[in-house]
Amino acid sequence: MKNIVVLVSGSGTNLQRIIDTIENGEIRDAEISLVVADRECYGLERAKNQHIEHLLIPRGRNFSSELGRVIPENTDLIVLAGFLSILKPEFCEKWNGKIINIHPALLPKFGGKGMWGHHVHHAVIEAGEKESGATVHFVTSGIDEGEAILQKSFTVTQDDTPETLAEKVHLIEYEIFPKAINKVLNNVSI
Repeated sequence: MKNIVVLVSGSGTNLQRIIDTIENGEIRDAEISLVVADRECYGLERAKNQHIEHLLIPRGRNFSSELGRVIPENTDLIVLAGFLSILKPEFCEKWNGKIINIHPALLPKFGGKGMWGHHVHHAVIEAGEKESGATVHFVTSGIDEGEAILQKSFTVTQDDTPETLAEKVHLIEYEIFPKAINKVLNNVSI
C-alpha cells in the first residue's frame, strides 16, 4: 500500500475526489496517510469525516520546515490539492519527483506567482485565449515550472467568463487528477 500525503488550503473538493477514487479503485494500492492544511478550511473537516489523520500548520516563514517534520518518511507521494502556500526549495529538493500539483491552466501559460484560482481565469479571458484547461505537474522550487504529467484542454468560447472557466476547469481536474496520481504512484500509462 502506497502512502499519500495531501496538502490543502480550501474546501477540499479535489481531496474528496482523491478519497473517492482510492475507494473505487481508480487510484490503485494507495491510501491517504495524512492531510495537512495551511489555514483553517473545510478540507480538514473532510479528512476528519473520513477518519484520516489531519493537522493544521499555519502558513508562515517556518511552514516548510514544520511540514518536513510531520511528513512520514514512508510517504510515496505528496499531493497539492488546492494548496496555496509556496514550499521552500529545500523541501522540494528533498521530495523531488514525489510532489505533484494541479494547476487550473495549460502550463507553461498562466503559471507562476499570483496565478491561482480566479486570477488564472481572468488572465485567460484577458489574453483572448482560444483554449484553457488543467495541468498536473511535478513540483519543483520554481513555481509551476515542474514537468507536466497530464494536461487536458477545452475550447474557450466568446461567452465564457472567469466563473464558467472555473467550472469547466474543475470538471477537468476531477477527471485528470486521479489518473495522474495513479500514473505516478503505480507507473500506469494513460
